[in-house]
Amino acid sequence: MLQSITLSYDAKEDRILAATNLGRPDSWSCWLTRRLVLALLDQAPVYVSQTSALTQKTPVDYRSDLIAFEREASLAQTAGAMSRTDDQVVRQGAQSAELAERVTLHNLGVGFRVELHGVAGGSAIGDMDRAQFQRVLQMLSDEAVKAGWMVPPPAVAAPPPDGGPKARAN
Repeated sequence: MLQSITLSYDAKEDRILAATNLGRPDSWSCWLTRRLVLALLDQAPVYVSQTSALTQKTPVDYRSDLIAFEREASLAQTAGAMSRTDDQVVRQGAQSAELAERVTLHNLGVGFRVELHGVAGGSAIGDMDRAQFQRVLQMLSDEAVKAGWMVPPPAVAAPPPDGGPKARAN
């Protein structure tokens, strides 16, 4: 079962390494291609929003705001679980990595079952709550930006400090 995941772009391979359960006997790694990553990053957010009970109860005009709020709340909730994996351990995972063939998502109501399958028959399967899945999507997006496969989202301007200049409509 998938307990942890490390994502790391490798310029030499021009692929993203997805290493699961590193340092454990049940570790497994696969290479994610640009095509697979971009398809996942395109389709998974739609799937996440379509499977959200709260989003379905929200008026259409406010759904995009709610989806963005849920995503930001998920990232804040999972921030404490983030840790840096030693580069040597990541390199060891890369040595045995196989090419990923497919990623499958199953809605569990409160989260998702994520299945990574490799062409040589290896796999990693794990259940994630919605917040954890949002975190993995953000990590994958960050690596895709590092790879130059996509443009980073625009930075959100901070509001002016109290007492500072404010925009006015005339």
